[in-house]
Amino acid sequence: LKIDQSFVRDLMTDPNDAAIIRTIVALGQSLDLSVVAEGVETNEQRQALVMSGCQGFQGYLYSRPGSAKELEHSIHGQR
Repeated sequence: LKIDQSFVRDLMTDPNDAAIIRTIVALGQSLDLSVVAEGVETNEQRQALVMSGCQGFQGYLYSRPGSAKELEHSIHGQR
């Protein structure tokens, strides 16, 4: 289950977005689904998502978008 980046973007300043995220996480947990947040750009967002029970994260905090060739190079470089 993915949390759209539009909710993550203002997570730290908009209590409604924080409430929506908590609700999505609770729904995912009740359905035994993994929950992934899109658009995570800061450690503060990530920490708030962790505290809400979110299990996975995507966004610029981890990596900028890249080509398949760049991904392959990155994977092979980590071995």
